[in-house]
Amino acid sequence: MTIDITGLPPERIVFASSPLAELGNALHVLAEPGHHPGLSGWATATAAGLKPDLADRLHEASFLWTTTFSDVFLPFAGIPGANGRAGATLGEDLDLMDRLDEDRFLAAALEFTCSPVYAEGAPFSAARALELAAGHGPHQLDFTRRLLDDPAGMRAWLRRLFEECDEAFFADTWRRIAPGLAADVRHKTDILRHRGLAEALESVSAALSLAEDGPRRRIVADKMVEGHSTGVDPAVGAGVSFVPSSFGWPHLMVLHAQHWRPVVHYPVGAPELPGPAPVELLQRRMEALAHPLRMRLCRKLARTASTTGELAETYGITPPEVSRHLAVLKRAGLISTRRRGRYVLHQLDVAAVARIGSDFLETVLR
Repeated sequence: MTIDITGLPPERIVFASSPLAELGNALHVLAEPGHHPGLSGWATATAAGLKPDLADRLHEASFLWTTTFSDVFLPFAGIPGANGRAGATLGEDLDLMDRLDEDRFLAAALEFTCSPVYAEGAPFSAARALELAAGHGPHQLDFTRRLLDDPAGMRAWLRRLFEECDEAFFADTWRRIAPGLAADVRHKTDILRHRGLAEALESVSAALSLAEDGPRRRIVADKMVEGHSTGVDPAVGAGVSFVPSSFGWPHLMVLHAQHWRPVVHYPVGAPELPGPAPVELLQRRMEALAHPLRMRLCRKLARTASTTGELAETYGITPPEVSRHLAVLKRAGLISTRRRGRYVLHQLDVAAVARIGSDFLETVLR
């Protein structure tokens, strides 16, 4: 993943925290606690305290923070001429979400239906969006229909949902973690100003680096997905933003949608993980993961349950070839399979992957 910053003034590189972005990560932890060793206590206590009505509505919209991390959580990046900083409060962030034009909001909310063309800026097809949503279950299909039929109404519905999350649990959580995020922002900004961008990137993550080829300069993120963005897009204004997260590990996310400001959403801190599996089991699993395509399949399946057809479309291979690789992973006990209507969904067993070791877990979830 690369971000072109050729000619970008240093002052256009911004470190800033975001309450809405952190709420998105917190909702992801609630939905996928297996991705986040060390946060299971918070997830269990918070989920137990949710009122049934709020829990049901969170389930309706859950693909926004499970299938993908929706760009609606980083709305400042989609507003032309914005300064690259989120709001100081959740309410201010939600005001920014309200300022997204309808096309940007709808494309961001339906990103899970068009991920293969995410960075290309291609218009999405309503029919294709509904077809892909159907593969993820009836509640996502219904939510997609509602989004397509009434974008303005659904934006207001989402705002109310996020405000209720704030009242239920997030306001207390944000008061606890905001000082640490602010301290990280100050520290990273100080490194950027006094030691330069290369050291600032290194302090953010070992997966980030600065590539310089003559006058050309790029931020490079070592991820198992390819993409390109630019920090000098005149359509949205020059700049790159870095947003810290206390709930993010092991995810390192890069917003790289066309005509959106690039954003690197990075974790602060990492928990201790369980030790590796027994040697015999580890050997079987490592042999299953030796193929580079199976590694890529694991990345996709770690984020969302997918059908064979979706995997084939994502990676440009045939469904039979996908099935052969899935069979190898299943024999190694690394994926699970369930049927939903006429669809067969496959998903990575994150707990099993965690036993291979933290390096592999962080790589597939990065």
